Amino acid sequence: MEILTHKQRQKPDETNDSEFYSSPKFVYHLDSNFRKNLSKLYEEEIKNNSSVLDLMSSWDSYLPKNLKYKKVIGHGLNKEELKRNNAFDDYWVQNFNVNQKIPLENETIDYCLMVAAWQYLQFPEKISEEIARILSCSGKLIIAFSNRAFWHKAPNIWTYSNETERIQYVRNILVANGFCEPRVIKKFTKENSFLPFLNHDPFYCIISEKK
Repeated sequence: MEILTHKQRQKPDETNDSEFYSSPKFVYHLDSNFRKNLSKLYEEEIKNNSSVLDLMSSWDSYLPKNLKYKKVIGHGLNKEELKRNNAFDDYWVQNFNVNQKIPLENETIDYCLMVAAWQYLQFPEKISEEIARILSCSGKLIIAFSNRAFWHKAPNIWTYSNETERIQYVRNILVANGFCEPRVIKKFTKENSFLPFLNHDPFYCIISEKK
């Protein structure tokens, strides 16, 4: 189901994303408080001996080490980053803004994760359909993001929306393309204007089961 307009899909830098991500970025794009919240949420949501797919990932997946996994598969745009991710049993490189077909069999994944990633999708409808296809019957999609992005690589629909509108946008895409009404989690810390370095990234998470 098509929802976004051409203008909403556009981004300031329309060069191939593979060029921007050709050099590895071994840094954390989200602060330690965000990462801690995410790992704790994974620990609560992911069952032992599950198959996990981490889409648009990097050199760290924030998966709790005390869980046992049937398999963990990674996907991203930089081979060196994915190679360094010790959580992965396997991985592949693919640009979802060029090709939205996920090379996995139907109903083979229990949990699909996307961290600070949705904001770069130009064709989220097709990706959502593909994720629904590969998820098991009770499979879950867990999308986490903050208020950061490489803005020149983010589509207009994300850049020109506020944070409430972004949550609604993700929700609308999911519900229209194979997912149940999602659960939304928000975590904030009170901003410190005197000591801004103490402020934490806001934490947003959208969790939805396959219909």
